[in-house]
Amino acid sequence: MRYRLNIFNKILIIVMLLLIPILLLYSFSNRTANKVIQEEIQSSNLNRLSFFLYQIDSAIENLSMFPVILSLDPHIREFVERKEPQSGDTLKAESRITEKLGLQSVSSGWSNDLTLFIPRDRKVISTNIYLHGGGRQGSWDDSIHASWVYEQDASRGEPIGTFIREIGEPAKVHSFSQANAVFQIRFPVQNISDLLDVSKKDKQSDPFLYHRDYDPILNSTSAIMTVSMINENLRGETLADSGQQRMVIDGQQILVSFVKSRQLGWYLVDYVPEQRILSPITESRNLFYSSMGLLLVMSVLASFLLYRNVQIPIKNIIRNVQRMKRGDLSARIDYRSKNEFQILIQRFNEMAEQIQKLVEVVYAEKISSREAALKQLQSQINPHFLYNSLFFMINSAKIEDKDSVIAMGENLAEYYRYTTRVESQYVILKDEIDLVENYLSIQNMRMQRLEYEISVPRTMLTEPVPRLILQPIVENAVIHGIEQRVGGGRITITGQQNDNSNRIIVEDNGGGMGEEDLQQLRAKLQKPMSEEIGCGVWNVHHRLSYRFGDQSGLTFEHAPSGGLRVILTWMREGSNGSTLDSR
Repeated sequence: MRYRLNIFNKILIIVMLLLIPILLLYSFSNRTANKVIQEEIQSSNLNRLSFFLYQIDSAIENLSMFPVILSLDPHIREFVERKEPQSGDTLKAESRITEKLGLQSVSSGWSNDLTLFIPRDRKVISTNIYLHGGGRQGSWDDSIHASWVYEQDASRGEPIGTFIREIGEPAKVHSFSQANAVFQIRFPVQNISDLLDVSKKDKQSDPFLYHRDYDPILNSTSAIMTVSMINENLRGETLADSGQQRMVIDGQQILVSFVKSRQLGWYLVDYVPEQRILSPITESRNLFYSSMGLLLVMSVLASFLLYRNVQIPIKNIIRNVQRMKRGDLSARIDYRSKNEFQILIQRFNEMAEQIQKLVEVVYAEKISSREAALKQLQSQINPHFLYNSLFFMINSAKIEDKDSVIAMGENLAEYYRYTTRVESQYVILKDEIDLVENYLSIQNMRMQRLEYEISVPRTMLTEPVPRLILQPIVENAVIHGIEQRVGGGRITITGQQNDNSNRIIVEDNGGGMGEEDLQQLRAKLQKPMSEEIGCGVWNVHHRLSYRFGDQSGLTFEHAPSGGLRVILTWMREGSNGSTLDSR
């Protein structure tokens, strides 16, 4: 049966068809908006970081020019190139140079130290009072740092991160020992930290300088744990001059932007939590989805109310109508509706009760008629069968075959005692098997050419069956199959049983039937009883069908031995296929 949608399912489908396009359209719009905002955040952060780094590089480049300017000063060059040993004029020249170094140093907004090294005299002139007049902190054979390098400056006692750059005189020398003079500019990282603080205050960011070989240079309020985790992630990768990466820190996705300084070789790094920026959009999206969910719940609730008040009553009525169609006349609707369907339910129950009463009357009359026909059938003793049996006994007595007379008399007495008993219409299968054995014994003694075999499982012998359902089938096999056969004949009776049904197979090796005759025989079983099919066969089929359900009855087939195979099938009590009447 093809599945049909009920009202409740149809309403739900309509609601879904209305909501799904809205959800898809909003999801696409929301995804597009998020993508545009993320791209704008990336572009804005990278541009802002590049501009900020340009300001830092400009200030550092300005400091890089200080040694060049000093190396071109005539008084300093004259002092470096002098040939006389130290004298009073020399002290005045040193004082003048110190003043020039100081003036040049304070011309920058950044804190810095300018130092002049004269390797020949092992002399140090510096704006740093801790270095001025003293010896060089390192070796006089050290290399000259032509580009900015990072190191810890301990000249003031406590080590301080410092960037240093040096220029030799002449310019092509590479070490202090080769130079006539070395000009050095250094500045502490505090200058950069101050700029980072200013940037963080204005932009609500957390910038820092990163180098894979050193600790990062932080602003004064930097989130140390977050910066440390970003550093660990960056150390494992080869970075381009600029770029962006997404990282997950403490369960939160952040966008990390970085730009490489052309002066220092360090990276200026900043990060922003994307979720925090996108939170208004996320909240709006969640509010929309919540509204849609509430609308869906309300739609389902409205559909359920319609289903409860309309669909369920209709469903109960249809189900009970189907039960009545299948023959269950006890079908009643137990559901109570609080609307107009209650009147329809009451009228249906009244109609079903009246139909059941009418059908019960008809069935009672039909059963009485069938039982009367059965009793009439039992009372009609076949005279030819009785005459033949009596003549056999007379002939056996004439030749003084007492054993045959006794055997025939006993079997004949048992046979007619069973067939003429009308007080009970239901017996167990064993009684039917015993009757068939009596009948076949009589026929075997008469014909002297009949063999038979009965094989029925012991568990089947106690199955309840209507009386006289097996003997008419065996009698047809003897009369129409074996008696018309030249030579001996054989009849086999086999029992089969499973969880749902019982089967008795009666097979003979007689002449059998043609396919057309077999089809006609099958068709006649479904028609009213006629002389062509015989009362016995028709009665057996319909008694089994009526007692055990439509799946029970007779089946005719060609037997492998050439004769006819008749299969009696009836459903077992309690199986799904049987409809038992306890009356």
